[in-house]
Amino acid sequence: MYRFGSTGRLVHELKEAAQKEGHEVLVAYGRNPQEATEDTFYFGSKPGFMYHVLMTRFFGRHGLHSTLKTKVLMDRIDAFNPDVIHIHNVHGYYLNVPMLFNYLKTLNKKIIWTQHDTWSVSGSSAYFDYDGCEVWNRGCEVCSNTKEYPEVWVFPNQKRNFKWKQDAFLGFNNLTIITVSDWQKNLLKTTFLDAYDIKRIYNGIDLNVFIPKIKKTPSNTIKLLGVANIWESRKGLDDFILLSKKLPQNYEITLIGLSKEQVNTLPENIKGITRTDSIASLVKYYQEADIYLNLSVEETMGLTSVEAMACGTPAIVYDKTAVPEIVDANSGIVVEANNIELLTQTIINFDFDYYTIEKARNRALFFNKESMVKSHLELYESC
Repeated sequence: MYRFGSTGRLVHELKEAAQKEGHEVLVAYGRNPQEATEDTFYFGSKPGFMYHVLMTRFFGRHGLHSTLKTKVLMDRIDAFNPDVIHIHNVHGYYLNVPMLFNYLKTLNKKIIWTQHDTWSVSGSSAYFDYDGCEVWNRGCEVCSNTKEYPEVWVFPNQKRNFKWKQDAFLGFNNLTIITVSDWQKNLLKTTFLDAYDIKRIYNGIDLNVFIPKIKKTPSNTIKLLGVANIWESRKGLDDFILLSKKLPQNYEITLIGLSKEQVNTLPENIKGITRTDSIASLVKYYQEADIYLNLSVEETMGLTSVEAMACGTPAIVYDKTAVPEIVDANSGIVVEANNIELLTQTIINFDFDYYTIEKARNRALFFNKESMVKSHLELYESC
């Protein structure tokens, strides 16, 4: 979804930077159509999306439909004739993935593929570390849980899906893989994608937008904040609810990105806010928070923690997957995942005199947009 969420914003920023350097860019996307422009191309359709969802829910056929729209995309690629093709998410109910990848193998083009999750090496789930694997054969051949995205109700067909992914994703002689964390890079090196060159480029943020508040208003209330595009068990929603029952009354939890149904089921001592596309509003919440909590048990990076720290808010994060890479000893604390007692005590005993606004901000400077863009442009131009 172009310009939506961390991945959509990343794609937009890379497009803008490449154009500034004189490159001609076309962004193709298959979800959430926006106002048409010369440098963007929407190839999805709502009926195709709904059919793809149904086939995924009943038969686990995610990534195996939307054939006509995939052909439309392929024709547009032929017409544009790019030197470099940079792929991001290919799942999301809008692509026939093996059809696209078999076509890409026939092109004499440099292909770059950024992995924003682990769907490409999984028989089902996009986040299989959390779900667990029953069979591991250079990838997660069978995931233990099919109730998370992409959700399957009846026939998961995971071994079949794993096989077609291997067939589709192997066989390139011009493919470079990008990961957004060292954890993800090390994981992919244990899978069939190790056949390719794998580079780590951290996602970056605009540090002129995510800025600290000059002076916070003194308050006896300790404000805790969590942010997600979609709140699910993996993101720690259940743990936030358990935590709310343990904290003293002067602690206030705010969660951003919830559905209306989730907001209505929250305990009274958690303030729920639905998803927002307003960066200015999000920055204000980051600035007002005293501690940012990332209770996710699986992230390929954890960019919201960076955004919070850029706004001067230190973080407490779980010790799972890529999230511990984000904080350092001066900007936050890593705690054992799902240990609510330890998390509660860590929050209550948090040393605000040590974990200052300046230290949080300094850590976030490492994840700047300029470094991210430079690394990508160098990779494009090396082709």
